[in-house]
Parts: sequence; structure tokens; C-alpha cells
Amino acid sequence: MSATPLLDAIKVPSDLRLLPEDQLPEVAAELRQETINAVSVTGGHLGAGLGVIELTVALHWVFNTPKDRLIWDVGHQSYPHKILTARRDRIRTLRQPGGLSGFTKRDESPYDPFGAAHSSTSISAALGMAVARDLSGGDNNVIAVIGDGAMSAGMAYEALNNAGARDERLIVVLNDNDMSIAPPTGALSAYLARVTSSGTYLHLRDYAKQLAKMLPKKWERRAARMEEYTRHIWQGGMWFEELGFYYVGPIDGHDFNQLLPVLKNVREARQGPILVHVVTKKGKGYPPAEESDDKYHGVNKFNVVTGAQVKPKPNAPSYTRVFADALIAEARKDDKIVAITAAMPSGTGLDVFGHEFPDRTFDVGIAEQHAVTFAAGLATEGFKPFAAIYSTFLQRAYDQVVHDVAIQKLPVRFAIDRAGLVGADGATHAGSFDIAYLACLPHFVVMAAADEAELVHMVATQAAIDDRPSAVRYPRGEGVGTEMPAKGVPLEIGKGRVMRQGSKVALLSFGARLQECMRAADQLAGFGLSTTVADARFAKPLDAQLIRDLALNHEVLVTIEEGSVGGFGSHVLQFLSDEGLLERGLRVRSKVLPDVFIDHGKPEAMYEAAGFNASGIVDTVFKALGRDHVESEQGGRA
Repeated sequence: MSATPLLDAIKVPSDLRLLPEDQLPEVAAELRQETINAVSVTGGHLGAGLGVIELTVALHWVFNTPKDRLIWDVGHQSYPHKILTARRDRIRTLRQPGGLSGFTKRDESPYDPFGAAHSSTSISAALGMAVARDLSGGDNNVIAVIGDGAMSAGMAYEALNNAGARDERLIVVLNDNDMSIAPPTGALSAYLARVTSSGTYLHLRDYAKQLAKMLPKKWERRAARMEEYTRHIWQGGMWFEELGFYYVGPIDGHDFNQLLPVLKNVREARQGPILVHVVTKKGKGYPPAEESDDKYHGVNKFNVVTGAQVKPKPNAPSYTRVFADALIAEARKDDKIVAITAAMPSGTGLDVFGHEFPDRTFDVGIAEQHAVTFAAGLATEGFKPFAAIYSTFLQRAYDQVVHDVAIQKLPVRFAIDRAGLVGADGATHAGSFDIAYLACLPHFVVMAAADEAELVHMVATQAAIDDRPSAVRYPRGEGVGTEMPAKGVPLEIGKGRVMRQGSKVALLSFGARLQECMRAADQLAGFGLSTTVADARFAKPLDAQLIRDLALNHEVLVTIEEGSVGGFGSHVLQFLSDEGLLERGLRVRSKVLPDVFIDHGKPEAMYEAAGFNASGIVDTVFKALGRDHVESEQGGRA
């Protein structure tokens, strides 16, 4: 090891490229330790980043970034990349308010040419950049790094198919960290990878293909079959070749002696597109992460020596666990209930469901579109599918929700986790739009749980709905500590509830901000404003009688929802307008999330900034009344 850490001398990748090849393993060792230390302080994604340490160093050493475009799929493996690209001094601000994003982000660095946080977008984006390069007369390389898990999404295959047909010069690095395609086969595999990535070999293969086309058709077919058979024996890449890619690999992604020659060869190659199959291990170099890569994919702050994560004791069960337990209770009574997840079994709680009902649990991979239509198919045969998908990921399957579920009025039950703001994951994972994009669909039942007890009843409600699709949304994190029911009881469809009766102000909450509405009502009472608090429960169908009563018997009506404009409040306003209830002077305000993408931060600070805490709701009421509540307090009761 050097007396002075090599990493200290690397501010940007051009500094890295000044080092000789034999010092790269030392850089990798220092980078691995720096990544571990940083994530131990901030929490975040760990295993994926540790698995690509050598690959990250090799890519930045071989390629001329940022001129050469390097796109990391999803971006949760990009922490080492950030350390090497002028962000080491801020790496301990990862996922913190005002700090670095946990994913790649275009406005954060010129070394992040494409922002990502959802999977399987890299090849499409890279192909777009490659086409733009050629149209502009450029000569830079474009490299997409995509994991084998992300290859389960249809978008990745669509991009591969298009790229192979177009024949642009493009490099795709398949980071296989689960040996899901083919394991490396030792020295012979490494030798073949070097040889088959060389310019000479690629040129000869291209020449042979052109020559074969000049032969009689029978000979051409025989030559092609022989070449495919030979590659099939030695390699696992025939499928990619059929799509039009030159396949290289598999190679050991932790061995610079294999990585560097292959990357140099594909850098110089003028044929394209090329796919380099790299095999890595999640958590590489940190024993706790290597031994339990699932638990170290995303971590809390942890002790570097022991690997023990800091997990504060919850005050109440998480909404995710409440959903899982409620669904298990319903499934014990009804063997037609099945559960579907799109590569998020632990994130949605379906791992718990799957332990009890393994034959009724389906993880379809990162394939939300397929998940929704698969659920629709189950529903046509009398089963009761629950599709548990994060709000932000369900966006990826919106056409299937409309075309395959809603139009056919199929009783698919959507459990929408991570509804609303999500803290450290930021805008890419916030569930901001599901109310707007579901409540506009005919036949849908759209619910939001005000607390964990309500979630239990809403799962029971979904289990009982057999004639149309339904959705229940609930936030990330723990519940409010309400007393849990002994069992779920189906709710009356389209009926809300009044939690507190008043006479001047009405707060109509949809979802998990109900507790803040109750606190706001207490504050308003201090100003002499008698306040009704109601829990809408349903955005569709609306409780018409409840809304009518609130409008006729109060001066101010405020709707509160943790979603974008166009959701619950918009439906209430439409109803009030259609009923002529706005003409009597009712003052109506809709509290929705601000019309911006909110960056990552502490949840409580995010709610305060968005005006979703009690004081923000009180401010909205006083603005509707046309006066400042501070002035009212100074002048006595309102």
C-alpha cells in the first residue's frame, strides 16, 4: 500500500487515468473502504455498489468520461462512481437534506449523463445518446451498465432489440451479480473473452457474416449454424447475438487482468453494438454484505466492524407489515386470494405472505406491466389477485391498468405502498400521482388509509369487492399507534366518516394526514374557529352526502391529500361545481403536494415545507378567511 492513499490524489477520473495499471487494485481497495465508511454514516444502498468497485475503476480508467457517456442503470450502485467524479467531499451527505442524491442525477454532475432510480432504462437512454452522437458527427463512446435483475423488465429487451436492428456503436455492460445467465469458466473463459473482444476477431466475424451472405442459401445457413453452435459451446451469448449484439464474456468483474483488456478492445472496436457480460458478487469485499446480500442491498447506518445496523425501535408497526398481516388473515379464509409483486417481496411485505402461502405468491421480476396483466388474467378465472406495487413503480404499468383492468372491469386489487412523500429516496420514489391517475378511471374504487387500523379494514374491503378494480394507498413507515381491530371488516363503499364535529371550518382528509388535521382543529379551536374533521376514506366513489353536508354547514372547506393536483380535491371541486354548491359563497381550498419534484430530505421537514403539518393546514384556513391568524391571535379570539 502507498504511504499516501491513492484515492486522495483522485479528484476526477482524468486523475485516475494518470495512474499505471498495476496501481488500480490499490485504488479499488481504497474505494471499497471509502464506500463502506460513507454508507455506514448515511445509510443507503451498499451491496450493489461494493459489487461494482473494480468495474467502476476500470470503466473510468479505460474510457474518457465524461466525454464518453457512462450510464448506470437504476443508479443504486453509483456511490463509488460518485466518489471518483468530484463528489468524494460530499459523499457523507448521501440522501441527507441538501446532500447528494442516492441515485444518478443530471444536475448533480456532468459525469451523470442520465438520471435514474427506476430500473431498466439505461440501454434505451444510451441508444438515444449513440444516435445523437452519430447525427452530430461525434466520436465518443456510450456505455450502459445494467444488472441481470434489471434485465427482467420488458423495456430492456425493447432497447436491445432496437439497438441490434439499428447497428449503432454502443457498449452494454451486463453486470451479472447472481450468475443468472452463465458462470465464468476459469482461465479458458477469460482467454476467450479477450480474444473474442479483439478488433481482429470482431472484424473477421463481421467479414465472415458478409461472406456467408454471398454463398448459396443452403451453404449460408450451414455456415451460420456452425458459427452459432461453436459460440454456444464456449459461451452463453447466442441469444444476444441473435438480437444483433456482439457478445463478449462472461468475465470476472473483480479481476482487472480480465476487465481491462476486454474494455480496451471494445473501446477501440468500430462494430456495434457490443454486450460485455461481467460476473460480480454483491457486497464484494465486506463479509457481512457478502454473507447476506439481500439484507445489505439497502441499509440503515451501521457499525463498520460488526456490520450491525442501527434500527430504531418503532413506536407502531409499519404500514407494510400491517398490510401483509391483514392480507394473510383474509387469505386464510379465502383460498382464491393470491398475491403478486414485481421484484419487491420484502418492500411490499409479500415475503411474509409468501412464507405462509408460497404457492399463492408470485414474484414476476422487475416487470410491472406484466404483473398487472398477469393479475388481470388471474381475475378472469375467479381468483382474487392483490398486486402489491409501490405507487412510483405502478406508473410504469399505467396502460395495463387502463386497458387490461379498468376497461374490462376486472377485480384486480392494487395495494399501493409508499404513497406520498418517502424521505431519503426523494422525487424518483415519491408516490405523488396515483390518486390522480387512478381516480379518473371509470369503475375504480380508490381508498386511502388514515391509519393502520383503517388499512386492515380496507384490505378486507378489497377482498369483498368482486365486480370492479380497487386500490388502497398507504404511506411508507410506521403507523400512528392506533388500536388495532381484531379482524378486518369491509367498509361501505363510498362512505366516509366524521371524526370531530364543528360548525365553521371543515377539514376533509383523504389518507394519512388525518392526525395532522385533528391537531389543526385543536389549534383552530384556540382561535375560536369551530372545526369539523372528516375522513373521506374514498376518492372514488366520493361520499356525495358527506361533502354536501360539509359544504352547506360550514364557511370554509379544505381538502387535504398527500398527492398531486388532479386528485381527490379536484374531484371534490368538480362535485361542488356540478351541484351548484360553490355559488353560495363557500370558501374551498385544496391542499395538494406542491407542483414541483421534491428532493430527498427528512420526512418531517418535507411535510413542513409542503404545508402538510398542522400549522400549514391552519395557515390555509386563515388564508381562505382572508386574514392572518397571527393578527387574530394578537387581537383576541377570531
